Parts: sequence; structure tokens; C-alpha cells
Amino acid sequence: MENIDNIYEQLDKELSMNGADNLREIRRGALEKFRRTGIPTTRHEEWKYTRVSSLFNKQLNLPVSGADLPFTREDLDALRLPGQAEANELVFINGLYSAAFSVIRSSGIEIVPLAIAAENEYAPIVKAHLGHSSKYHEDGLHALNTAWLRDGAFVSVKKSAVPEHPLYIINIADARKQHQFLQPRCLIHLAARAVLQVIDNNITIGNVDCLTSQVVEAVVEEAAFLEYYKLQHDAPNSSIVSTTHIRHVGKSNSHVVTISLDGKLVRNNLNIVLDAEHCESHMYGLYMPKGDDHIDNHTLVDNVKPHCFSNELYKGVMSDRSTGVFNGKIFVRQQAQKTNAYQSNKNILLSPEASVNTKPQLEIFADDVKCSHGCTIGQLDEDGIFYLRSRGISEDMARSLLLHGFATDILEQIKPLALRNYMEELINHRLELKEYEY
Repeated sequence: MENIDNIYEQLDKELSMNGADNLREIRRGALEKFRRTGIPTTRHEEWKYTRVSSLFNKQLNLPVSGADLPFTREDLDALRLPGQAEANELVFINGLYSAAFSVIRSSGIEIVPLAIAAENEYAPIVKAHLGHSSKYHEDGLHALNTAWLRDGAFVSVKKSAVPEHPLYIINIADARKQHQFLQPRCLIHLAARAVLQVIDNNITIGNVDCLTSQVVEAVVEEAAFLEYYKLQHDAPNSSIVSTTHIRHVGKSNSHVVTISLDGKLVRNNLNIVLDAEHCESHMYGLYMPKGDDHIDNHTLVDNVKPHCFSNELYKGVMSDRSTGVFNGKIFVRQQAQKTNAYQSNKNILLSPEASVNTKPQLEIFADDVKCSHGCTIGQLDEDGIFYLRSRGISEDMARSLLLHGFATDILEQIKPLALRNYMEELINHRLELKEYEY
């Protein structure tokens, strides 16, 4: 494909011209992997139901580092979520880390360009953990992001730090003039006993088609706690492939909630690697595509060490001609005895033209574990609708109330109150519950 060849040639030329740096080896290796594997197609088992190759039929433009952008701080102010104005902000504009727009308001957090972190006191952390997600993703799209990580960001949360404000990751795509192919990259490190709330949001301005390939890798040390909230409520001309890779290297906890409401094509890869004993992770997801939207959630829990616990609940509501995909995997390594792992996926189809493909999986190589998985696909409960109608509630309102109840299990897992209220408003608007008061 000519467009893909042009992307390869541009990156190959850049890596040949620039001087030596600590990221060159990993970038060059990733580019070679991209050359071998290319963009994934439906012939790849992991991409069987999600077609991304057609997105490259258009001439996609890679952003140029240091280029002048018609974007101001006033533009950012208009895009903020509730509660964000007082929070820490890590801003990517067209896939490139912007130090000028990023701001830290809490003590104990530091953000530096990834290229600088690879050369200063953070170099051992970068060397040990950057690119660990590539062990779980053999596709060329993920490799291409690594080949492009020149303008990534490194986030350090100091030992025992408990920031008073969350960290908002804002990925802004300027699609007002040309098709964009953006590849933001971030590495987050939580030192021992550190705590961090992360709220990840993608925003597209403009009406031109835009594709974002995002990779966020997080390292959680002993007794640390990471909360990660991913919000996907973007423009209909926006497509995103997002990889969130959380590696527990000490006894620690994580709590991840992914809410996917809008976007032409959405693919979420969530990896939880429990690489220390007595780790705990909770994963929740809600996806509600409409129209012709396609939302794909791939999750993976790798139990490397014994005595770990994970719990996963994903729910989907498909309407119109939309498509949902859920593929959840739980690996239990041979040495990971006493593992407890649970996984559940529940789906509701609101239209005969809507569809969902769900595939929960267990691969267990240990003999002393407690693991379960399950999935359901169905329609709204007619008995529930009849009951509400018998109480004087209209049929449309009854359906909306049942759907809201279906989604509540996930919304209640959003701990920041301002974000939860905002998500409630979005869900209520989607379900046309404007007249209903809680």
C-alpha cells in the first residue's frame, strides 16, 4: 500500500539522519518489525473483527515536530472536562508531547520528554520498561508507534507521593485541514507507595478523518496504587487504536475503567501484567456504539506470579447498525499458583442490525487456581418493561431506565465525582433521560 510505504520511508529517513540517542535502538528495531508485519488485517486472529487497513487508503499525514500549530491556551480551556482546570495536565497535540501546554499543579509528579528521560536519572526505568507492551502485541501498528516515540512523555510519581489532583492526559487532534495519523506515547512510573489517578481523554477538532494510535505504558512498584480512567467520546470522523499496558512489579493495586461512547472505529487493548506476588487489579468497561460505529475491546491479564487477584466486568449496548467486540484473555503461568481471576462480559442488542462478537478465554498452566469467565448476549427484559409500563411509565422511558440500570454497575466504579457526574450526563443524554431526576 503506497501510503504505508511512504510512512516507512519517512521514518527510515529520519532515523538515518538524526544523531545517536538512547531511543534509537528500540525505534530502529520497531521500524524493522513494522516493515515485516505491516498493518494488521482481518487475517490476523487478534484483528479478525476489526478492519484498520482501510483507514490507510487515504493520504495520512505524520505530524512534524516543532511545527507551528494554530492552537492556543484558550482552545484548550474550551476542551477541558469538569474538574480538569485545577488538575495536572499532560497534553499531546497531534500526537506530540507539548511541554508548553502541559502543567503540573501537584507535588510529587514530574513530566519530562521521553527522549530526555532515557538519558538522565530515569534512564534505568526507561530501559527496563519502555516497550514491554510489544511482548504482547506482534502487529505492525503497535510497532509503528514505538518507531515514532521520539516526542513521547515520561511521567514520574515520586516515592510515597499522593498527589492532591489527578493527572489528565489530553490527546488533541487538529483535523481542520488535513488527514492526520497521530501516535502519542507515554511511560508512567509509580514509585513505591505512590498513588495516582489518571483520566485519559481524546479530542478531535475539525471534520477531516483522523487516526490515532496511542500507547500508554505504566509501571506500578511496591504498595503503589494506580487508578486509570479512559473516556472515548470523540468526533464521528475520529478513529483510535489505544493500548494501555499496566505492569505490576511489586505488590500493588490497579483500578481501570474504560468508557467508549463515540468514534468511527475504536480499538482498546488493555494489558494487565501481574509480575509480583499478591497483586490485585479491577477492570471495568462500558461500550455503547451507535450508527455505524465499531468498538472493539481486547483485554489481557497475565498472571506471572502466584497469589494474585483480578476481576473484570465489561458491558455493551449496541444500537442501530453498530458493532461491538469483546475479547478477554486470562493467562495463568505455571508458577502462578493460588491465582484468583474472574471475567464477565454482558451485552444488549437494541436493533436487529446491531451485532457483537464476544470471546472470553482462559489459558491456565497452574493446577491450584480459581478462575471463571462468561458472556451473555440478549435483548431488554420484556417483563421489566411491562412492570414499568404498568406503573404509568412510557415504553421509551422504560427502556431507557432499564439501560441506565444496566450501565450503573460500571459508572459506579468511576471514583472522581466530577468525572462520574459528567459521564452520567453523557449516558443520560444518549438514553434520552433528560426528564429523569436522580
